[in-house]
Amino acid sequence: MKDVMEKETAKIIESEKNKTVVAEKISGAEAVVKCLLAEGVDLVFGFPGGAIMPVYDALYNYQDNLKHILVRHEQGAVHAAEGYARATGKVGVCIATSGPGATNLVTGIADAFIDSTPVVCITGQVASPLLGTDAFQETDVIGIVTPVTKWDIQITDANEIPEAFAKAFYIAKSGRPGPVVIDITKDAQFQQMEFKYEVCTKIRSYFPKPKIDLAKIEEAAELINKSQKPFLIFGQGVILGQAENELKSFLEKSGIPSAWTLLGLSALPNNHPQNFGMLGMHGNLAPNKLTNECDVLIAVGMRFDDRVTGDVKRYAKQAKIIHIELDAAEINKIIKADVEIHADAKEALFLLTNLIKPKTYSDWINQFKELQKIEYDKIIKHDLYPNEIGLKMSEVVRIVSEKINGDAIVVSDVGQHQMVVARYFNHKNTRSSITSGGLGTMGFCLPAAIGAKLGMPDKQVIAIIGDGGFQMTIQELGTILQTNVAVKVIILNNEFLGMVRQWQQMFFDKRYSQTEMINPDFIKIASGYGLEAQRVTKREELDSAIDKLLNAEAGYVLEVRVEKEDNVFPMIPTGASVSDIRLE
Repeated sequence: MKDVMEKETAKIIESEKNKTVVAEKISGAEAVVKCLLAEGVDLVFGFPGGAIMPVYDALYNYQDNLKHILVRHEQGAVHAAEGYARATGKVGVCIATSGPGATNLVTGIADAFIDSTPVVCITGQVASPLLGTDAFQETDVIGIVTPVTKWDIQITDANEIPEAFAKAFYIAKSGRPGPVVIDITKDAQFQQMEFKYEVCTKIRSYFPKPKIDLAKIEEAAELINKSQKPFLIFGQGVILGQAENELKSFLEKSGIPSAWTLLGLSALPNNHPQNFGMLGMHGNLAPNKLTNECDVLIAVGMRFDDRVTGDVKRYAKQAKIIHIELDAAEINKIIKADVEIHADAKEALFLLTNLIKPKTYSDWINQFKELQKIEYDKIIKHDLYPNEIGLKMSEVVRIVSEKINGDAIVVSDVGQHQMVVARYFNHKNTRSSITSGGLGTMGFCLPAAIGAKLGMPDKQVIAIIGDGGFQMTIQELGTILQTNVAVKVIILNNEFLGMVRQWQQMFFDKRYSQTEMINPDFIKIASGYGLEAQRVTKREELDSAIDKLLNAEAGYVLEVRVEKEDNVFPMIPTGASVSDIRLE
């Protein structure tokens, strides 16, 4: 019996050895779609054109598995992909044709690069024999985007597609995330190939997660344990590394006060007793001023952007700097660290928490609270509960935040309203604040909100936007119309490019050069796109109007006419020290 079983087993093994894996033969265009499905993608944003038409033809047969959102401009596609990625933590995907289609993506690609957003951008390209001939709608997209991508590739042979896509997704989402561009010639899309797909899990010489140096953790813990005035600042690296719980545990054990960069907002609930607000140009008084009084500064997942540091020659010179950062290129780039921890924030904070001693810093915390009170009395109470006749941006944000108890994804554009939203919307949950940080891209908000809502359909998504930025991508109201996505849009209309106007008022003797805007009727435009809309000009109208917006089941536009020359304070003038923060 044993001999029979052994013979049968041998036959089975031999049979398996002789089996040939038959790969599926399909076009390169269909391979693109199958690669996306293999990576778990179920939603893409795009705009068709000649050089990408074969891929769009292939998409036609997969509409039940892969939903395509037709935007009204390619910039809208990449910003929507960014919003989707920022809200969900997944890779966002967008598609465009060659030439102007591809170049219209560049602003969003640069935005994703500087803000570490994982996006895969697929562009069509002219047929390979035409490359370099200045053919119709030919542009060297790889040459253009290389400085603002994590990786890019041009495909001229369909057989390269599966491996290129596997690498693209792995690179986009691993380590410090970022955008990837895949440019595919039209002939490669038509070409027949044998399709096999293997998910990429490693690339030679690419090490997205560094090996942590335990000696550096011990050195940092010793500094922290000896400190009298430690201060922790955290950025988006905490969110990207899913280190929110580790941050909270570290703070609660250590007793150390903390503050956040603009993109770090929502990593820690606003109402946490050790959260003292925002750093930077329009950040809070206490964390900015006390940066130059702490004895140990712990920076986690942030890159010491100039909007945070002000004059670097006068930034935290009295402090020992501990910098925890995944991207080695950011360590010592701007601020010299005394302890360099090249590591994932989640792992580093966990190890550090085990080594620090529980402490209280009553006197030090009281310094933060005293400055908080000064800022509240001088600025915040007047912003949130104004006596002026005209409406303020800040009171609109306060009412929205109170009505939904901070439980929403809030997307903002760039300008005064962005700073007001960051200061006054009270976030409870991570990944609930989405804005353009490093690039400061006006026009980001509306398409990014669409992407966020499609990625998180059960969440309330509110786009708060200025009248200037709104008009840069206003056409994406058409995307809301076609998809019926329930994005709630609040336009804070001051009929100015407000942030530039504030600078002109303060530093250019009120010479308002090309910042006042004559705007169209936003309500008529919204109605033309089939959206319910309302305008508010008086305070007594505001409460019920916000209720109507929040309770709407479909997309909704609320325009609020706010004070034309309202300013955002505190403010650190360009080139000044964080200690020179102004309250007026």
